[in-house]
Amino acid sequence: MPPRATLPLMLRTLTRLAVPAAAFVIGSLPLGHLLLARRRKDTRLHSAHNLGVENVWRELGPELALGTAGLDAAKGAAAVALAPTPASALAAGVAAYLGHLNPPAALYRDLSPEYGLPRGRGNLVLLGVFAALSRQGYGARALLPLGVYAAALAGTRYASAATLAGLGAFALSLRDRPAREQALAYVLLLSAAWRFKENIGRILDDTEPKVGQSVPLAGKRDDQVVTAFMIHPLRISDLWTSSARFAWMQPLYEAGLISDDFVKSVTARFRPMKVGELRGIQTEQGKEIHCYLLSAPLLPDQFRDDPELATRKAIEGARLAQELGAEVFGLGAFWSVVGNKGQDVQDAVPELTITNGGAYTSGTIKAAIPGILEHFAAQGRDLRHATAAVVGANGVVAFGIARTIAPQVGKVIMVGRNLERLERSAQTLRRANPETEIVTTTSYDTLREAELIFTATSDPDPVIFAQHVREGAWIFDEGRPADVDESVRDVPGVRVIPGGVVLPPGQMTSRIDLQFGEGAVPACLAETLIIAATGEHGRKSLGGSTKTENVNFFVDKAQELGFTVLD
Repeated sequence: MPPRATLPLMLRTLTRLAVPAAAFVIGSLPLGHLLLARRRKDTRLHSAHNLGVENVWRELGPELALGTAGLDAAKGAAAVALAPTPASALAAGVAAYLGHLNPPAALYRDLSPEYGLPRGRGNLVLLGVFAALSRQGYGARALLPLGVYAAALAGTRYASAATLAGLGAFALSLRDRPAREQALAYVLLLSAAWRFKENIGRILDDTEPKVGQSVPLAGKRDDQVVTAFMIHPLRISDLWTSSARFAWMQPLYEAGLISDDFVKSVTARFRPMKVGELRGIQTEQGKEIHCYLLSAPLLPDQFRDDPELATRKAIEGARLAQELGAEVFGLGAFWSVVGNKGQDVQDAVPELTITNGGAYTSGTIKAAIPGILEHFAAQGRDLRHATAAVVGANGVVAFGIARTIAPQVGKVIMVGRNLERLERSAQTLRRANPETEIVTTTSYDTLREAELIFTATSDPDPVIFAQHVREGAWIFDEGRPADVDESVRDVPGVRVIPGGVVLPPGQMTSRIDLQFGEGAVPACLAETLIIAATGEHGRKSLGGSTKTENVNFFVDKAQELGFTVLD
Protein backbone atom coordinates (compact mmCIF):
# COMPACT_ATOMS: atom_id res chain seq x y z
CA MET A 1 0.00 0.00 0.00
CA PRO A 2 1.22 3.57 -0.63
CA PRO A 3 2.31 5.65 2.38
CA ARG A 4 -0.59 7.43 4.08
CA ALA A 5 0.91 10.86 3.25
CA THR A 6 0.67 10.17 -0.48
CA LEU A 7 -3.06 9.37 -0.46
CA PRO A 8 -4.23 13.02 -0.45
CA LEU A 9 -1.86 13.74 -3.32
CA MET A 10 -3.23 10.80 -5.30
CA LEU A 11 -6.78 11.90 -4.62
CA ARG A 12 -6.03 15.43 -5.76
CA THR A 13 -4.38 14.09 -8.91
CA LEU A 14 -7.33 11.85 -9.68
CA THR A 15 -9.73 14.73 -9.08
CA ARG A 16 -7.67 16.97 -11.33
CA LEU A 17 -7.75 14.35 -14.10
CA ALA A 18 -11.41 13.47 -13.59
CA VAL A 19 -12.69 16.89 -14.67
CA PRO A 20 -10.98 17.04 -18.09
CA ALA A 21 -11.74 13.34 -18.64
CA ALA A 22 -15.43 13.96 -18.01
CA ALA A 23 -15.28 17.10 -20.18
CA PHE A 24 -13.76 15.10 -23.04
CA VAL A 25 -16.60 12.58 -22.81
CA ILE A 26 -19.19 15.37 -22.79
CA GLY A 27 -17.55 17.02 -25.79
CA SER A 28 -17.54 13.76 -27.74
CA LEU A 29 -21.26 13.06 -27.20
CA PRO A 30 -22.97 12.83 -30.62
CA LEU A 31 -25.97 14.95 -29.68
CA GLY A 32 -26.30 16.98 -32.88
CA HIS A 33 -25.30 13.95 -34.92
CA LEU A 34 -28.12 11.90 -33.44
CA LEU A 35 -30.62 14.72 -33.95
CA LEU A 36 -29.84 14.74 -37.68
CA ALA A 37 -29.70 10.96 -37.91
CA ARG A 38 -33.11 10.58 -36.28
CA ARG A 39 -34.54 12.99 -38.82
CA ARG A 40 -32.94 10.82 -41.53
CA LYS A 41 -30.70 13.64 -42.67
CA ASP A 42 -27.39 12.94 -44.38
CA THR A 43 -24.69 14.49 -42.19
CA ARG A 44 -22.19 14.64 -45.06
CA LEU A 45 -24.06 17.76 -46.20
CA HIS A 46 -22.51 19.61 -43.31
CA SER A 47 -19.07 18.05 -43.35
CA ALA A 48 -15.82 19.88 -42.77
CA HIS A 49 -15.59 20.56 -46.47
CA ASN A 50 -18.78 22.61 -46.61
CA LEU A 51 -20.08 25.23 -44.19
CA GLY A 52 -21.43 24.11 -40.82
CA VAL A 53 -24.48 25.71 -39.20
CA GLU A 54 -25.07 27.97 -42.18
CA ASN A 55 -25.16 24.97 -44.49
CA VAL A 56 -27.53 23.06 -42.22
CA TRP A 57 -29.79 26.13 -42.11
CA ARG A 58 -29.80 26.49 -45.88
CA GLU A 59 -30.13 22.81 -46.74
CA LEU A 60 -32.21 21.42 -43.85
CA GLY A 61 -33.94 24.42 -42.32
CA PRO A 62 -33.63 26.65 -39.24
CA GLU A 63 -35.10 24.13 -36.78
CA LEU A 64 -32.32 21.59 -37.26
CA ALA A 65 -29.65 24.30 -37.56
CA LEU A 66 -30.60 25.92 -34.27
CA GLY A 67 -31.11 22.56 -32.61
CA THR A 68 -27.67 21.17 -33.47
CA ALA A 69 -26.03 24.53 -32.69
CA GLY A 70 -27.68 24.68 -29.28
CA LEU A 71 -26.66 21.14 -28.41
CA ASP A 72 -23.04 21.79 -29.35
CA ALA A 73 -22.89 25.00 -27.32
CA ALA A 74 -24.51 23.25 -24.36
CA LYS A 75 -21.79 20.58 -24.44
CA GLY A 76 -19.06 23.20 -24.12
CA ALA A 77 -20.81 25.09 -21.34
CA ALA A 78 -21.64 21.93 -19.38
CA ALA A 79 -18.05 20.71 -19.53
CA VAL A 80 -16.70 24.01 -18.15
CA ALA A 81 -19.34 24.06 -15.41
CA LEU A 82 -17.84 20.90 -13.90
CA ALA A 83 -14.60 22.66 -12.91
CA PRO A 84 -14.08 24.25 -9.47
CA THR A 85 -11.28 26.71 -10.44
CA PRO A 86 -10.52 28.98 -13.43
CA ALA A 87 -7.51 26.88 -14.48
CA SER A 88 -9.45 23.61 -14.32
CA ALA A 89 -12.36 25.29 -16.14
CA LEU A 90 -10.06 26.20 -19.01
CA ALA A 91 -8.66 22.65 -19.03
CA ALA A 92 -12.21 21.32 -19.19
CA GLY A 93 -13.01 23.62 -22.10
CA VAL A 94 -9.96 22.41 -24.00
CA ALA A 95 -10.88 18.78 -23.29
CA ALA A 96 -14.47 19.29 -24.47
CA TYR A 97 -13.24 20.86 -27.70
CA LEU A 98 -10.80 17.99 -28.30
CA GLY A 99 -13.56 15.50 -27.57
CA HIS A 100 -15.78 17.13 -30.19
CA LEU A 101 -13.01 17.14 -32.79
CA ASN A 102 -11.80 13.60 -32.05
CA PRO A 103 -14.71 11.55 -30.72
CA PRO A 104 -14.27 7.78 -30.29
CA ALA A 105 -15.20 6.25 -33.65
CA ALA A 106 -17.02 3.34 -32.03
CA LEU A 107 -19.39 5.72 -30.28
CA TYR A 108 -20.72 7.07 -33.57
CA ARG A 109 -20.66 3.82 -35.48
CA ASP A 110 -22.73 2.12 -32.80
CA LEU A 111 -25.25 4.93 -32.47
CA SER A 112 -25.72 5.77 -36.16
CA PRO A 113 -23.68 3.38 -38.33
CA GLU A 114 -25.19 4.56 -41.61
CA TYR A 115 -23.76 8.07 -41.15
CA GLY A 116 -20.25 7.28 -39.90
CA LEU A 117 -17.89 9.58 -38.01
CA PRO A 118 -18.71 13.32 -38.28
CA ARG A 119 -16.02 15.93 -38.81
CA GLY A 120 -17.40 19.00 -37.06
CA ARG A 121 -15.40 22.19 -36.67
CA GLY A 122 -16.50 22.83 -33.10
CA ASN A 123 -17.21 26.57 -33.31
CA LEU A 124 -20.45 26.21 -31.38
CA VAL A 125 -18.69 24.13 -28.72
CA LEU A 126 -16.18 26.99 -28.38
CA LEU A 127 -19.06 29.44 -28.05
CA GLY A 128 -20.40 27.46 -25.09
CA VAL A 129 -16.91 27.12 -23.60
CA PHE A 130 -16.16 30.85 -23.68
CA ALA A 131 -19.62 31.83 -22.49
CA ALA A 132 -19.11 29.60 -19.44
CA LEU A 133 -15.50 30.74 -18.90
CA SER A 134 -16.71 34.35 -18.64
CA ARG A 135 -18.44 33.26 -15.40
CA GLN A 136 -15.50 31.19 -14.18
CA GLY A 137 -13.03 33.95 -13.44
CA TYR A 138 -12.10 35.07 -16.94
CA GLY A 139 -14.73 37.77 -17.40
CA ALA A 140 -14.16 39.96 -20.46
CA ARG A 141 -11.14 37.92 -21.53
CA ALA A 142 -13.46 35.05 -22.38
CA LEU A 143 -15.69 37.35 -24.43
CA LEU A 144 -12.74 38.82 -26.36
CA PRO A 145 -12.42 35.87 -28.78
CA LEU A 146 -16.12 36.12 -29.59
CA GLY A 147 -15.73 39.78 -30.54
CA VAL A 148 -12.57 39.14 -32.57
CA TYR A 149 -14.29 36.20 -34.29
CA ALA A 150 -17.24 38.38 -35.29
CA ALA A 151 -14.97 41.14 -36.62
CA ALA A 152 -12.74 38.72 -38.55
CA LEU A 153 -15.75 36.90 -39.98
CA ALA A 154 -17.26 40.16 -41.17
CA GLY A 155 -13.96 41.15 -42.78
CA THR A 156 -12.95 37.87 -44.42
CA ARG A 157 -16.15 35.77 -44.49
CA TYR A 158 -13.95 32.77 -43.69
CA ALA A 159 -15.19 30.96 -40.57
CA SER A 160 -11.93 29.05 -40.06
CA ALA A 161 -9.74 32.16 -40.24
CA ALA A 162 -12.10 33.99 -37.86
CA THR A 163 -11.91 31.13 -35.36
CA LEU A 164 -8.11 31.14 -35.36
CA ALA A 165 -8.07 34.93 -34.97
CA GLY A 166 -10.35 34.73 -31.93
CA LEU A 167 -8.36 31.94 -30.28
CA GLY A 168 -5.11 33.78 -30.96
CA ALA A 169 -6.49 36.92 -29.31
CA PHE A 170 -7.56 34.87 -26.27
CA ALA A 171 -4.09 33.29 -25.92
CA LEU A 172 -2.41 36.70 -26.07
CA SER A 173 -4.80 38.10 -23.49
CA LEU A 174 -3.55 35.55 -20.92
CA ARG A 175 0.05 36.79 -20.84
CA ASP A 176 -0.35 37.88 -17.20
CA ARG A 177 -1.97 34.60 -16.13
CA PRO A 178 -0.15 31.52 -14.79
CA ALA A 179 1.94 29.56 -17.27
CA ARG A 180 -0.42 26.57 -17.14
CA GLU A 181 -3.36 28.68 -18.30
CA GLN A 182 -1.29 30.24 -21.08
CA ALA A 183 -0.22 26.77 -22.22
CA LEU A 184 -3.84 25.57 -22.27
CA ALA A 185 -4.85 28.56 -24.39
CA TYR A 186 -2.14 27.74 -26.92
CA VAL A 187 -3.17 24.07 -26.93
CA LEU A 188 -6.65 25.28 -27.85
CA LEU A 189 -5.23 27.47 -30.64
CA LEU A 190 -2.96 24.74 -32.01
CA SER A 191 -5.77 22.18 -31.92
CA ALA A 192 -7.95 24.48 -33.98
CA ALA A 193 -5.07 25.24 -36.36
CA TRP A 194 -4.55 21.51 -36.95
CA ARG A 195 -8.27 21.03 -37.43
CA PHE A 196 -8.40 23.90 -39.92
CA LYS A 197 -5.18 23.11 -41.81
CA GLU A 198 -7.07 22.06 -44.92
CA ASN A 199 -9.38 25.08 -44.68
CA ILE A 200 -6.35 27.36 -44.55
CA GLY A 201 -4.89 25.57 -47.55
CA ARG A 202 -8.13 26.14 -49.45
CA ILE A 203 -8.08 29.81 -48.45
CA LEU A 204 -4.59 30.08 -49.97
CA ASP A 205 -5.87 28.33 -53.11
CA ASP A 206 -9.05 30.47 -53.17
CA THR A 207 -11.29 27.38 -53.03
CA GLU A 208 -12.69 27.74 -49.48
CA PRO A 209 -16.43 28.57 -49.38
CA LYS A 210 -17.23 31.88 -47.72
CA VAL A 211 -20.11 32.51 -45.38
CA GLY A 212 -23.13 33.32 -47.54
CA GLN A 213 -21.68 31.61 -50.62
CA SER A 214 -23.84 28.92 -52.20
CA VAL A 215 -22.33 25.43 -52.03
CA PRO A 216 -23.54 23.12 -54.86
CA LEU A 217 -24.89 19.78 -53.64
CA ALA A 218 -26.15 16.85 -55.66
CA GLY A 219 -29.90 16.44 -55.68
CA LYS A 220 -30.74 19.90 -54.35
CA ARG A 221 -31.70 21.42 -57.72
CA ASP A 222 -33.25 19.71 -60.73
CA ASP A 223 -31.22 21.85 -63.11
CA GLN A 224 -27.83 21.22 -61.44
CA VAL A 225 -25.61 18.17 -60.96
CA VAL A 226 -22.38 17.97 -58.98
CA THR A 227 -19.30 15.97 -59.90
CA ALA A 228 -15.67 15.69 -58.82
CA PHE A 229 -12.54 14.82 -60.77
CA MET A 230 -9.12 13.71 -59.53
CA ILE A 231 -6.00 15.31 -61.05
CA HIS A 232 -2.30 15.33 -60.18
CA PRO A 233 0.82 17.39 -61.04
CA LEU A 234 2.70 16.17 -64.10
CA ARG A 235 6.00 17.68 -62.95
CA ILE A 236 7.39 19.07 -59.72
CA SER A 237 7.00 22.70 -60.81
CA ASP A 238 3.24 22.11 -61.16
CA LEU A 239 3.02 21.80 -57.38
CA TRP A 240 3.63 25.47 -56.69
CA THR A 241 2.10 26.84 -59.88
CA SER A 242 -1.23 25.11 -59.22
CA SER A 243 -1.44 25.37 -55.42
CA ALA A 244 -0.33 28.24 -53.20
CA ARG A 245 0.00 25.90 -50.22
CA PHE A 246 3.19 24.47 -51.78
CA ALA A 247 4.69 27.83 -52.74
CA TRP A 248 7.19 27.68 -49.85
CA MET A 249 8.94 24.80 -51.62
CA GLN A 250 9.77 26.69 -54.81
CA PRO A 251 12.66 28.92 -53.63
CA LEU A 252 14.14 26.05 -51.61
CA TYR A 253 13.92 23.66 -54.56
CA GLU A 254 15.32 26.14 -57.08
CA ALA A 255 18.21 26.92 -54.72
CA GLY A 256 19.02 23.22 -54.46
CA LEU A 257 18.25 23.09 -50.74
CA ILE A 258 15.61 20.37 -51.13
CA SER A 259 15.69 17.45 -53.55
CA ASP A 260 13.11 15.72 -55.72
CA ASP A 261 12.97 12.87 -53.22
CA PHE A 262 12.29 15.29 -50.35
CA VAL A 263 9.44 16.94 -52.25
CA LYS A 264 7.91 13.55 -53.05
CA SER A 265 8.22 12.40 -49.46
CA VAL A 266 6.34 15.52 -48.31
CA THR A 267 3.56 15.40 -50.91
CA ALA A 268 3.00 11.67 -50.36
CA ARG A 269 1.79 12.53 -46.85
CA PHE A 270 -0.95 14.88 -48.05
CA ARG A 271 -4.51 13.65 -48.15
CA PRO A 272 -6.57 14.49 -51.24
CA MET A 273 -7.63 18.13 -51.27
CA LYS A 274 -9.93 20.41 -53.19
CA VAL A 275 -7.75 22.55 -55.46
CA GLY A 276 -10.27 24.09 -57.84
CA GLU A 277 -13.71 24.08 -59.40
CA LEU A 278 -15.11 24.08 -62.92
CA ARG A 279 -17.99 26.52 -63.21
CA GLY A 280 -20.15 27.71 -66.06
CA ILE A 281 -20.65 24.34 -67.77
CA GLN A 282 -24.22 24.17 -69.03
CA THR A 283 -25.70 21.63 -71.44
CA GLU A 284 -27.81 22.50 -74.46
CA GLN A 285 -30.83 21.44 -72.39
CA GLY A 286 -30.00 24.00 -69.68
CA LYS A 287 -28.58 21.68 -67.02
CA GLU A 288 -25.67 23.14 -65.03
CA ILE A 289 -22.74 20.82 -64.26
CA HIS A 290 -20.52 21.79 -61.33
CA CYS A 291 -17.21 19.97 -60.98
CA TYR A 292 -14.82 19.99 -58.01
CA LEU A 293 -11.17 19.40 -58.90
CA LEU A 294 -9.43 17.25 -56.31
CA SER A 295 -5.78 16.35 -56.06
CA ALA A 296 -3.43 14.22 -54.01
CA PRO A 297 -0.11 15.64 -55.21
CA LEU A 298 1.56 12.45 -56.43
CA LEU A 299 3.93 12.75 -59.38
CA PRO A 300 3.80 10.30 -62.34
CA ASP A 301 6.67 8.09 -61.21
CA GLN A 302 5.09 7.70 -57.76
CA PHE A 303 2.13 5.92 -59.37
CA ARG A 304 4.54 3.46 -60.96
CA ASP A 305 6.76 2.99 -57.89
CA ASP A 306 4.04 2.74 -55.21
CA PRO A 307 0.71 1.60 -56.70
CA GLU A 308 -0.70 0.75 -53.26
CA LEU A 309 -0.17 4.35 -52.10
CA ALA A 310 -1.82 5.65 -55.26
CA THR A 311 -4.84 3.37 -54.80
CA ARG A 312 -5.20 4.45 -51.17
CA LYS A 313 -5.12 8.13 -52.19
CA ALA A 314 -7.69 7.52 -54.93
CA ILE A 315 -10.05 5.92 -52.38
CA GLU A 316 -9.54 8.86 -50.02
CA GLY A 317 -10.28 11.19 -52.94
CA ALA A 318 -13.53 9.34 -53.64
CA ARG A 319 -14.60 9.76 -50.03
CA LEU A 320 -13.79 13.45 -50.17
CA ALA A 321 -15.85 13.74 -53.36
CA GLN A 322 -18.74 12.10 -51.54
CA GLU A 323 -18.43 14.53 -48.62
CA LEU A 324 -18.49 17.42 -51.06
CA GLY A 325 -21.83 16.15 -52.36
CA ALA A 326 -20.66 14.85 -55.75
CA GLU A 327 -22.63 12.05 -57.38
CA VAL A 328 -19.97 11.05 -59.93
CA PHE A 329 -16.21 10.90 -59.37
CA GLY A 330 -13.79 10.75 -62.31
CA LEU A 331 -10.21 9.50 -62.25
CA GLY A 332 -7.91 11.50 -64.53
CA ALA A 333 -4.44 10.88 -65.97
CA PHE A 334 -2.58 8.27 -63.88
CA TRP A 335 -5.42 8.03 -61.38
CA SER A 336 -7.39 6.27 -64.12
CA VAL A 337 -5.11 3.21 -64.02
CA VAL A 338 -4.77 2.72 -60.24
CA GLY A 339 -6.70 0.08 -58.34
CA ASN A 340 -7.50 -2.14 -61.32
CA LYS A 341 -8.39 0.96 -63.36
CA GLY A 342 -10.80 2.26 -60.75
CA GLN A 343 -12.57 -0.97 -59.84
CA ASP A 344 -10.93 -1.18 -56.40
CA VAL A 345 -11.90 2.45 -55.74
CA GLN A 346 -15.52 1.72 -56.66
CA ASP A 347 -15.55 -1.35 -54.39
CA ALA A 348 -14.26 0.77 -51.48
CA VAL A 349 -16.83 3.56 -51.99
CA PRO A 350 -19.89 1.81 -53.46
CA GLU A 351 -22.28 4.70 -52.76
CA LEU A 352 -20.51 6.92 -55.32
CA THR A 353 -20.27 6.37 -59.08
CA ILE A 354 -16.60 6.05 -60.11
CA THR A 355 -15.35 6.19 -63.71
CA ASN A 356 -11.92 6.10 -65.34
CA GLY A 357 -13.23 7.82 -68.46
CA GLY A 358 -12.09 5.11 -70.85
CA ALA A 359 -15.27 4.85 -72.90
CA TYR A 360 -15.52 8.48 -73.99
CA THR A 361 -11.74 8.66 -74.41
CA SER A 362 -12.10 5.84 -76.91
CA GLY A 363 -15.08 7.63 -78.37
CA THR A 364 -13.17 10.85 -79.00
CA ILE A 365 -10.47 8.86 -80.73
CA LYS A 366 -13.10 7.10 -82.80
CA ALA A 367 -14.54 10.48 -83.73
CA ALA A 368 -11.17 12.10 -84.43
CA ILE A 369 -9.44 9.41 -86.50
CA PRO A 370 -11.63 9.70 -89.63
CA GLY A 371 -10.94 13.44 -89.72
CA ILE A 372 -7.20 12.92 -89.27
CA LEU A 373 -7.08 10.33 -92.05
CA GLU A 374 -9.19 12.53 -94.31
CA HIS A 375 -6.90 15.54 -93.76
CA PHE A 376 -3.86 13.32 -94.29
CA ALA A 377 -5.20 12.11 -97.64
CA ALA A 378 -6.15 15.66 -98.61
CA GLN A 379 -2.46 16.55 -98.45
CA GLY A 380 -1.85 14.34 -101.47
CA ARG A 381 -0.72 11.32 -99.45
CA ASP A 382 -1.62 7.80 -100.59
CA LEU A 383 -3.44 6.55 -97.53
CA ARG A 384 -3.97 3.01 -98.83
CA HIS A 385 -0.23 2.51 -99.20
CA ALA A 386 0.80 4.48 -96.11
CA THR A 387 2.51 2.98 -93.05
CA ALA A 388 0.94 3.74 -89.67
CA ALA A 389 2.37 2.93 -86.25
CA VAL A 390 0.42 2.44 -83.04
CA VAL A 391 2.41 2.92 -79.81
CA GLY A 392 1.13 1.29 -76.62
CA ALA A 393 -0.75 -1.33 -78.63
CA ASN A 394 -0.90 -3.68 -75.63
CA GLY A 395 -3.44 -1.26 -74.13
CA VAL A 396 -7.17 -1.19 -74.77
CA VAL A 397 -7.24 2.36 -76.19
CA ALA A 398 -4.27 1.94 -78.53
CA PHE A 399 -5.48 -1.46 -79.76
CA GLY A 400 -8.81 0.17 -80.56
CA ILE A 401 -6.93 2.68 -82.70
CA ALA A 402 -5.09 -0.12 -84.51
CA ARG A 403 -8.38 -1.88 -85.19
CA THR A 404 -9.87 1.34 -86.61
CA ILE A 405 -7.02 2.25 -88.96
CA ALA A 406 -5.99 -1.24 -90.12
CA PRO A 407 -8.57 -1.44 -92.94
CA GLN A 408 -7.50 1.95 -94.32
CA VAL A 409 -3.69 1.78 -94.55
CA GLY A 410 -1.16 -0.52 -96.20
CA LYS A 411 0.86 -1.39 -93.11
CA VAL A 412 0.41 -1.18 -89.34
CA ILE A 413 3.33 -1.34 -86.91
CA MET A 414 2.14 -2.30 -83.43
CA VAL A 415 4.61 -1.16 -80.74
CA GLY A 416 4.32 -2.40 -77.16
CA ARG A 417 6.19 -3.93 -74.27
CA ASN A 418 4.81 -7.49 -74.35
CA LEU A 419 5.58 -9.06 -77.73
CA GLU A 420 3.59 -12.23 -77.00
CA ARG A 421 0.44 -10.27 -76.24
CA LEU A 422 1.05 -8.04 -79.25
CA GLU A 423 1.18 -11.07 -81.51
CA ARG A 424 -2.13 -12.38 -80.21
CA SER A 425 -3.73 -8.99 -80.91
CA ALA A 426 -2.05 -8.80 -84.31
CA GLN A 427 -3.50 -12.17 -85.31
CA THR A 428 -6.97 -10.78 -84.69
CA LEU A 429 -6.23 -7.81 -86.98
CA ARG A 430 -4.68 -10.01 -89.67
CA ARG A 431 -7.76 -12.20 -89.86
CA ALA A 432 -10.01 -9.16 -90.21
CA ASN A 433 -7.68 -7.28 -92.62
CA PRO A 434 -5.86 -9.83 -94.83
CA GLU A 435 -4.67 -7.14 -97.27
CA THR A 436 -2.95 -5.05 -94.57
CA GLU A 437 0.55 -5.93 -93.37
CA ILE A 438 0.59 -6.13 -89.57
CA VAL A 439 3.98 -5.98 -87.80
CA THR A 440 4.65 -6.27 -84.04
CA THR A 441 7.73 -4.96 -82.25
CA THR A 442 9.04 -3.62 -78.95
CA SER A 443 11.47 -1.22 -80.70
CA TYR A 444 10.66 2.46 -81.08
CA ASP A 445 13.22 2.73 -83.90
CA THR A 446 10.68 1.21 -86.29
CA LEU A 447 8.61 4.40 -85.98
CA ARG A 448 10.86 6.01 -88.59
CA GLU A 449 9.05 3.94 -91.20
CA ALA A 450 5.68 5.44 -90.30
CA GLU A 451 4.02 8.44 -91.92
CA LEU A 452 1.24 8.29 -89.31
CA ILE A 453 1.87 7.59 -85.62
CA PHE A 454 -0.87 7.05 -83.06
CA THR A 455 0.28 6.82 -79.43
CA ALA A 456 -1.63 6.09 -76.21
CA THR A 457 0.60 4.82 -73.39
CA SER A 458 0.44 5.18 -69.62
CA ASP A 459 4.16 5.90 -69.33
CA PRO A 460 4.98 8.81 -66.96
CA ASP A 461 7.72 10.07 -69.32
CA PRO A 462 7.83 10.78 -73.06
CA VAL A 463 8.52 7.70 -75.17
CA ILE A 464 8.80 9.20 -78.67
CA PHE A 465 11.82 11.38 -79.40
CA ALA A 466 13.17 13.17 -82.45
CA GLN A 467 15.36 10.22 -83.52
CA HIS A 468 12.25 8.02 -83.76
CA VAL A 469 10.35 10.22 -86.21
CA ARG A 470 10.72 10.80 -89.93
CA GLU A 471 10.26 14.20 -91.54
CA GLY A 472 6.67 15.08 -92.35
CA ALA A 473 5.12 12.51 -90.02
CA TRP A 474 1.76 13.15 -88.39
CA ILE A 475 1.48 12.13 -84.71
CA PHE A 476 -1.79 11.73 -82.82
CA ASP A 477 -0.82 11.84 -79.11
CA GLU A 478 -3.41 10.43 -76.74
CA GLY A 479 -0.94 9.92 -73.87
CA ARG A 480 -1.42 11.77 -70.58
CA PRO A 481 1.23 12.97 -69.79
CA ALA A 482 2.19 13.43 -73.42
CA ASP A 483 4.02 10.53 -75.08
CA VAL A 484 5.76 12.86 -77.53
CA ASP A 485 8.88 14.68 -76.36
CA GLU A 486 9.21 18.39 -77.19
CA SER A 487 12.26 17.59 -79.37
CA VAL A 488 9.94 15.97 -81.91
CA ARG A 489 8.48 19.38 -82.84
CA ASP A 490 11.88 20.39 -84.25
CA VAL A 491 11.74 17.65 -86.90
CA PRO A 492 10.81 19.35 -90.23
CA GLY A 493 7.21 18.89 -91.30
CA VAL A 494 6.10 16.97 -88.23
CA ARG A 495 2.58 17.68 -86.98
CA VAL A 496 1.64 16.72 -83.41
CA ILE A 497 -2.11 16.45 -82.77
CA PRO A 498 -3.27 16.21 -79.12
CA GLY A 499 -5.96 13.59 -78.63
CA GLY A 500 -8.94 13.34 -76.34
CA VAL A 501 -9.51 17.08 -75.90
CA VAL A 502 -13.11 18.21 -75.49
CA LEU A 503 -14.81 21.60 -75.26
CA PRO A 504 -17.74 21.43 -72.79
CA PRO A 505 -20.92 23.40 -73.47
CA GLY A 506 -21.42 26.79 -71.86
CA GLN A 507 -18.70 29.14 -70.64
CA MET A 508 -16.41 27.07 -68.43
CA THR A 509 -14.14 28.91 -66.01
CA SER A 510 -11.47 27.59 -63.64
CA ARG A 511 -8.51 28.92 -61.69
CA ILE A 512 -6.64 25.68 -62.47
CA ASP A 513 -4.87 25.34 -65.83
CA LEU A 514 -5.69 21.82 -66.95
CA GLN A 515 -3.17 22.25 -69.80
CA PHE A 516 -5.63 21.37 -72.56
CA GLY A 517 -6.24 24.89 -73.79
CA GLU A 518 -8.67 27.54 -72.64
CA GLY A 519 -12.10 26.16 -71.83
CA ALA A 520 -11.13 22.58 -72.77
CA VAL A 521 -11.01 19.37 -70.71
CA PRO A 522 -9.74 15.81 -71.28
CA ALA A 523 -12.24 13.27 -72.53
CA CYS A 524 -12.09 11.30 -69.25
CA LEU A 525 -13.31 14.39 -67.39
CA ALA A 526 -15.99 14.97 -70.01
CA GLU A 527 -17.23 11.40 -69.43
CA THR A 528 -17.65 12.24 -65.73
CA LEU A 529 -19.73 15.29 -66.65
CA ILE A 530 -21.86 13.38 -69.18
CA ILE A 531 -22.70 10.59 -66.72
CA ALA A 532 -23.92 13.15 -64.18
CA ALA A 533 -25.85 15.17 -66.76
CA THR A 534 -27.66 12.13 -68.19
CA GLY A 535 -28.04 10.15 -64.96
CA GLU A 536 -26.73 7.07 -66.80
CA HIS A 537 -24.55 5.85 -63.96
CA GLY A 538 -24.42 2.33 -65.35
CA ARG A 539 -22.30 3.62 -68.26
CA LYS A 540 -19.27 4.20 -66.00
CA SER A 541 -15.89 2.90 -67.19
CA LEU A 542 -14.10 0.55 -64.80
CA GLY A 543 -11.48 -2.15 -65.21
CA GLY A 544 -9.71 -3.02 -68.44
CA SER A 545 -12.66 -3.57 -70.78
CA THR A 546 -14.66 -0.97 -72.65
CA LYS A 547 -18.05 -1.84 -74.13
CA THR A 548 -18.65 -0.68 -77.68
CA GLU A 549 -22.21 0.28 -76.77
CA ASN A 550 -20.88 2.63 -74.07
CA VAL A 551 -18.36 4.19 -76.46
CA ASN A 552 -21.19 4.91 -78.89
CA PHE A 553 -23.40 6.18 -76.07
CA PHE A 554 -20.90 8.83 -75.00
CA VAL A 555 -20.21 9.92 -78.56
CA ASP A 556 -23.92 10.39 -79.22
CA LYS A 557 -24.79 11.97 -75.86
CA ALA A 558 -21.81 14.33 -75.98
CA GLN A 559 -23.04 15.74 -79.25
CA GLU A 560 -26.60 15.99 -77.94
CA LEU A 561 -25.47 17.83 -74.77
CA GLY A 562 -23.19 20.22 -76.66
CA PHE A 563 -19.70 18.77 -76.09
CA THR A 564 -17.27 19.28 -78.98
CA VAL A 565 -14.22 17.14 -79.74
CA LEU A 566 -11.24 19.32 -80.70
CA ASP A 567 -8.74 18.19 -83.33
